[in-house]
Amino acid sequence: METRVKRRHKRKRKLKKGKFLFTLFILFILVIAGYAGSQYWIGYQSSKGAAPDLIQGEDFQRSSPENGKRNILLIGVDSRGEEQSRSDTMMIAQWDHESDTIKLVSLMRDIYTEIPGYGPYKLNTAFYLGGPELLRQTVDQNFDIPIHDYMIVDFKAFETAVDTIAPDGVDINVEKAMSEKIGVSLEPGDQQLNGQELLGYARFRADSEGDFGRVNRQQQVIEALIDHTVSITSIARAPKTIGAVQPYLQTSLPETAKLRLFSSVLFSGGGEVERLTVPIEGSYSTPTYEGAGSVLELDWAVNQEAIKEFLK
Repeated sequence: METRVKRRHKRKRKLKKGKFLFTLFILFILVIAGYAGSQYWIGYQSSKGAAPDLIQGEDFQRSSPENGKRNILLIGVDSRGEEQSRSDTMMIAQWDHESDTIKLVSLMRDIYTEIPGYGPYKLNTAFYLGGPELLRQTVDQNFDIPIHDYMIVDFKAFETAVDTIAPDGVDINVEKAMSEKIGVSLEPGDQQLNGQELLGYARFRADSEGDFGRVNRQQQVIEALIDHTVSITSIARAPKTIGAVQPYLQTSLPETAKLRLFSSVLFSGGGEVERLTVPIEGSYSTPTYEGAGSVLELDWAVNQEAIKEFLK
């Protein structure tokens, strides 16, 4: 009889302990969720006022990937308050949902291409003529690569976004002195660049490399931002960082996919970012056409095959 009583008390103590631990767990989750929500809101509010009105893309024909690899058209614009602007930066970011890896294909803006409904122009003119949907059609038709979503960021907003994410600057090894037409003066060597300086570095092209050098620096900047964010972002800081970035982006990505992509970058860095620049070496010529100036005329078969091989 005494043994049974002891066992009954023991079971009661275990039950009480189990309830206490469960209650403590629920409280912990609620506290974390509340903190994350408040930090997200603080980050969002700190950036919202400076965000520009970006070009609308309501007619964008988004689609779902068939193999779990989503191709996102990244578009950098310098609107300067204008309703229409050419795309200064164009990349295809392939995000593999399963492996959380990202590959980047940079498309040179001076590629001479057939824009559906308009004829031959430089590639960056497609965005000016018809926004993200016409640029999607142009990339799909000429490069034979399906685009599932787009993401636009205005360069003026980029500066503020970088300063919000990296208040102490982003580490970049500046390879040469830079100042011409970028609004800042940069010296060679390892530098902690703020938003304005980082944008100037990414846009510099006043040397023999021209746009090819600039595209390479743009890719470096993206990798540096990812590395910086991953290295300084703990679980506590991630919600504020995501909130701060949101107002500077216009995208066709659904909210759940967008947050998942941001979380992938923040917590895993998206893996090692592989990069490809198009046109590839030895696959283009540089003729000059009236009304277009100097252009990049591609060997389309070679470049299409290179992109497909890279993104497979």
